[in-house]
Amino acid sequence: MPDEDSPKPKKPKKADNPEGEMSVREAGKKGGDTVRNRYGSGFYEEIGRKGGEATRERHGAGFYEAIGQKGGKVVKEKYGADFYEQIGHKGGQKVKKLIADAKNAAAEKAAKEEEKT
Repeated sequence: MPDEDSPKPKKPKKADNPEGEMSVREAGKKGGDTVRNRYGSGFYEEIGRKGGEATRERHGAGFYEAIGQKGGKVVKEKYGADFYEQIGHKGGQKVKKLIADAKNAAAEKAAKEEEKT
C-alpha cells in the first residue's frame, strides 16, 4: 500500500484542462481509435449489425418504424416539409453520379480488357 505522504505521479497538463485530466470526449476518442486500430473499422459494422438484430428480436421489426416516424416528425417540425424535398434531391443527384461513375469504370475496364486481346 503506497505511503500517503509520498508524492502522487503527475499527469501531463493540457492547455484546455489545467488539471491535466482527459475530458470524457478525449477519452472516448482515444478508446475508439484504439479499438479501430486493434480490430479494424469493420468491427464497428459487425457490432452494429449484431446490436440491430438483438434490438429487432427484443422489440420487433415495428420498433424501427415507430422510432423512424418519431424522428421524422421532429425533423419536420424543426426544418419544415421542404427540407425533405431538398435532401431527396441531393440524394438523387448523388445516386445519379454514383451510377455514372460505375458505368465509366466498367467502360474503362472493358476497354483495357479489349486492349489486352
